[in-house]
Amino acid sequence: MQENAQTNKIQHEDAPTITFADLGLKKEILESIKQAGFTTPSPIQTAAIPFVLAGRDIVGQAHTGTGKTAAFGLPALNNINPNNGVGILVITPTRELATQVSDELYKYGRNIGARTATVYGGSSYSRQIDLIQRGASVVVATPGRLLDILKKNLLKNFVPQIVVLDEADEMLDMGFLDDINEIFSYLPKERQTLLFSATMPKPIKLLAERILNNPEFISITKGETTNSDIAQEYYVIEESERDDAIIRLMDSEESKKSIVFCRTKSEVDRLSNVLSNAGYLANGLHGDMEQRQRETVIKGFKSDNIKVLVATDVAARGIHVDDISHVFNYHIPFDSESYVHRIGRTGRAGTKGKAITLLTPLEFKELQRIKAKVGTTMTHAFVPSKNDLKASNLKSIVTKIEDQHIYDEAHKILDLLKEDIDEETIIFKLISMILDRQTIAGPNAIGIPADKLAAILDRADKRRDSRGGAGGGRGGYRGNRSRPNGGGDRNRSSEGSGSGDRNRSRDGGNSGGGYRGDKPREAGSTGGGYRGNNSGGGDRNRSRNRD
Repeated sequence: MQENAQTNKIQHEDAPTITFADLGLKKEILESIKQAGFTTPSPIQTAAIPFVLAGRDIVGQAHTGTGKTAAFGLPALNNINPNNGVGILVITPTRELATQVSDELYKYGRNIGARTATVYGGSSYSRQIDLIQRGASVVVATPGRLLDILKKNLLKNFVPQIVVLDEADEMLDMGFLDDINEIFSYLPKERQTLLFSATMPKPIKLLAERILNNPEFISITKGETTNSDIAQEYYVIEESERDDAIIRLMDSEESKKSIVFCRTKSEVDRLSNVLSNAGYLANGLHGDMEQRQRETVIKGFKSDNIKVLVATDVAARGIHVDDISHVFNYHIPFDSESYVHRIGRTGRAGTKGKAITLLTPLEFKELQRIKAKVGTTMTHAFVPSKNDLKASNLKSIVTKIEDQHIYDEAHKILDLLKEDIDEETIIFKLISMILDRQTIAGPNAIGIPADKLAAILDRADKRRDSRGGAGGGRGGYRGNRSRPNGGGDRNRSSEGSGSGDRNRSRDGGNSGGGYRGDKPREAGSTGGGYRGNNSGGGDRNRSRNRD
C-alpha cells in the first residue's frame, strides 16, 4: 500500500454542513444519535462515515476529542448483523479507553440490539470467553489480553467483519506494536480495517501498509497536529519554583477541571499531596495503583469529586472527559507525540481549553524542538506574583458580586442580621468571608454551603414565629431554637456541619465491562466482561508499560 495516485489524501477542513441523516445511516442508528444528544457530525465523522459505510479501509488522522469513536462506531454498527456473532473488534491501548469506547458503542447500537463486551486483564479467561460466546456483537479489547486469548485458541468462530485500531500512536508509544502485528495474524484476511491516530509516526504508517487494503486517507489536521481550540502557553522558571508556580497558575487560571502531567509515579504521589494540602480537590493516577483504585479515581474525576488529576503519561491515556479546562505540564514531555496526547485532553467536543507548560532555561531548546515538530503556536507568559493574584482575585470577586442573582433567602438573612449589626458592617463581614474562602460556594452569594443556608433559614423562620408569643427573650445563642433570657455568644450561628472527608462521597471500584441491561453493577466489582457482571477482563500487566 502506497500513498500514490490510487490512494486519495483528503483534507476536509471546510466540509459543508450536513446532518447525520444525509450520511445514509439506518433510522435506528439515527435515533441513537438523537438520544446521545448529537446534532451535526464533526469533520472527521462527515469525512469517514461514507467510506466506512461503503466498506472501505481507512486511515483517519484527527485531533483527540474530535469524535473519532462515533466516526467509526456509527457506520460499523450500521453495517453489521447484531445477531450474527462478533461483528466488530476494537483494539484500544488502555483499560480506561476500552471501557469508555465500549460505553459509547453501546449507546450507539442499543436500538439495533447490539451487545458490547470489554476484555482486559484481571479476571479468569473462562469467564470472559463465556461472556463473548453468549452473543456479543462488539468486543472492545486491550492488546495484551486479546493476544493471550487468541494464542490459546480460546475463542471459537471469532471472525469479526470490522477491525478498528483506536489511538494507534498511543499503542506504539506503550510498546504494543509487536502485539498488534501478531494479533492480526489470527484475524480473518477478508475484513474491513480502520486505523485512527492523532499523529502519524513512521512505524504507524508502516503498520498501515501491512494490515490495510488500499485505504482512504482522511486528515482533519489543518496543517497542525494540535487542536486550534487549545491556547498554549509556556513559563520559564527555576527548578525549585515548580510547586509554587503550578499553584499560582492554577489559582490565577481558575481552572474548572484539570490534569497535571508528571514524568514519574513518585512525582505524582508527591505533587498530588502538595496540591491537596494547598486546598485543591486533587488525586493521583499512575500504574502502581490497583485497578480498583484507578477506577475509583477516574470515576471521581468524571463526577467532579476530584477537580485536579495528577497523572503520568501512560496512566492518563484513554481519559477522555469533555469538560477538562486546563492541562498543566509540570515537566516538559519527552517528545512531541507525548505533548500532543497530553494537551489533547482539553479543548474537546468544540470547547475551548488551555495547555500550560513549565520549563527551566536548560529545557528551552527541547520546547523549541517540540514546537517546530508539532507546528503549533505557543505563547511565552510570566508566572503571576502574589500581588497579581490578589488583584485578580479581587476583580473576580467584584465580577461575581455584580453578576450574582439575588435570592429571596438573602433578604431573610439580611433582616435577621440587621437586628444586631449595621448594614455597613454586614457588607464588610460578608466580603471578608468571600476573601477568606477565595471562591463562592453553593447557590448563594456569600459562600455558605446549601446545608448551612437551609439551617440558618429554618432558624430565622422559627425566630420570627416566636416573636408573637409573650416573653420571647432577646439575645442568647443565635443558632439555638429557643433563646435563654439575656445575652450570649451570637457567633454560634455560624456553626454547622462541615464538608468532611472529600473522598467519602465517591463510589468505590465500580467496574466496567458487560452487557448493558444486566443486573446493576455492585460496588467493588472488577471491570471487564458484559456490563453489569461482577467479573472483568483486562490487559495483562506488561513490564513494558512505563507507569
